[in-house]
Amino acid sequence: MENRNGLTYMNRKLSGLSVTDDSSSAFSDCNSDRSGEFPPSSSDNRRLFLYCATAENPDDLIRYLVSHLDSSSFSIDEQKQAAMEIRLLTKDKPENRIKLARAGAIKPLISLISSTDPDLQEHGVTAVLNLSLCDENKELIASSGAIKPLVRALKSGTPTAKENAACALLRLSQIEENKIAIGRSGAIPLLVSLLETGGFRGKKDAATALYSLCSAKENKARAVGSGVMKPLVELMADLESNMVDKSAYVMNLLMSAAEAKPAVVEEGGVPVLVEMVEVGTQRQKEMGVSILLQLCEESVVYRTMVAREGAIAPVVAMSQNCKSRAKQKAEALIELLRQPRQQQQQQQQLDSNRS
Repeated sequence: MENRNGLTYMNRKLSGLSVTDDSSSAFSDCNSDRSGEFPPSSSDNRRLFLYCATAENPDDLIRYLVSHLDSSSFSIDEQKQAAMEIRLLTKDKPENRIKLARAGAIKPLISLISSTDPDLQEHGVTAVLNLSLCDENKELIASSGAIKPLVRALKSGTPTAKENAACALLRLSQIEENKIAIGRSGAIPLLVSLLETGGFRGKKDAATALYSLCSAKENKARAVGSGVMKPLVELMADLESNMVDKSAYVMNLLMSAAEAKPAVVEEGGVPVLVEMVEVGTQRQKEMGVSILLQLCEESVVYRTMVAREGAIAPVVAMSQNCKSRAKQKAEALIELLRQPRQQQQQQQQLDSNRS
């Protein structure tokens, strides 16, 4: 439906502006606010979005909105309206992200993330996410104290606030020194929880954030200690989940942590990995081999376990149909898996000679 009513805003009559309400699906990448999630009454705000792009002096509107984020001067409803409009203004327009940051929007938006009003918190989280899409804003957002409020939103916010908080933390983690700060703030157990219990978008956002954060060594131990292997194995076992690749990449990254290997085995990961090598896509087969190779490198017990699961035949088949680096890993894994059998045969020969 298209609404063509006029709108008065900042004492200006905005006649002739129109916008078609749509219900587009949630975005698939962890990179922006979702469209189609506002109630029909927000169509006026969409007209404001269009107006801001065409007005003679949109900077006036930006300053007006930033001023209305102040809790000491404006009601929750007025703050909510301003935050929602900032959320819309920053959804698709990189230039607005820069203008709003320069107009001082970051600190008051971060304050909104700690609001007890769930809608106000969600608008604050999502506006901060949108601002973080501009690389020059990320450092200022982190230095303005966004990490801890985002972690609180990840714990207790609405489902959308949790998903967007995960995305915002992902964006901030792209600055190397923020990875440790985010890990020490308690984000990782909450991301593991979102990976396990969230909807598809929440699982995807959590996996992406964990992959970024766990490039830092101490965060790997935190993730494993928080039980991340359980949801990773479960997602990898479901080849129709559209989460196999992401989960495998996270697991592969974590395997350099000593705690990761027994955790994979305890959560039933070996048969899942062998099946992935056997029936997965080429990428999944290569990731499965990489994980199994790391699992088996230093443990005869794990080599025996993997070999007994029937891994040798599919790994041999894969080694004959892959490129050099993947081929090298497959051949190295085959050699490791054959060692227990060779050692067993040698032992049997020794026993036979003695008798």
